[in-house]
Amino acid sequence: MNTVCDGANCPNRMECYGGGVAAFLILGRICTRDCAFCDITPGKPEAVDPEEPGRVAQAAAKLGLKHVVVTSVTRDDLPDGGAGHFAAVLEALRRELPRVTREVLIPDLGGDPNSLATVLQAAPHVLNHNLETVPELYQRVRPQAVYDRSLELLARVKKSDGAPLTKSGLMLGLGETPDQIRRVLTDLASVGCDIVTMGQYLAPSPRHAPIARYAPPEEFDSWAEHGRALGIKHMHCAPLVRSSYNAGLFV
Repeated sequence: MNTVCDGANCPNRMECYGGGVAAFLILGRICTRDCAFCDITPGKPEAVDPEEPGRVAQAAAKLGLKHVVVTSVTRDDLPDGGAGHFAAVLEALRRELPRVTREVLIPDLGGDPNSLATVLQAAPHVLNHNLETVPELYQRVRPQAVYDRSLELLARVKKSDGAPLTKSGLMLGLGETPDQIRRVLTDLASVGCDIVTMGQYLAPSPRHAPIARYAPPEEFDSWAEHGRALGIKHMHCAPLVRSSYNAGLFV
């Protein structure tokens, strides 16, 4: 089994493992995109493994997990972006562990509403899609993504029947300005995003985007207050916060 906790070299993984939370990485370990901040290996992806949904569910049961996060590499090579595989994992988890809460952290699925509907029909409790940074930095930091497409995905989730909680995440320290951060938080509030995580960007290696600055802890507290004032229910902001950190607290 793959976890994004290890694949992305998360600094909090031992704390989450100890609390009964893990974030499984499905659809292989090779990503079709090459974002400048991410430690997942880019390249030609592996074949989809039809046995993976069952293994994820069995692993979650064996580990006694209370909250399961399922994420993936981006699979632009697949017609549905991997949506059907996400749905199969969610269904396997529901069969094996009917009481566990289920969160998906999905790529943008190419902006296809039918692919998104496939994931939603499998009834996740939380649907997370990270904006990652401000739109002004997309060309440099995540050139294969589109800010408005990602924001529209979150808006579509909230308009769906029986909508799950929606969640998104941002990194500080890539060169964004306070006004740009305020705009993103306003955008997230406007589409009804329930949970926002915000942490300090840490470059995984010298080949990744450099760190423009380190935001002090009190700045994260200030952004949390600002987001709540905009109407975002849960703002989880601190230097080492990552998108799946203490994910089960909000369900």
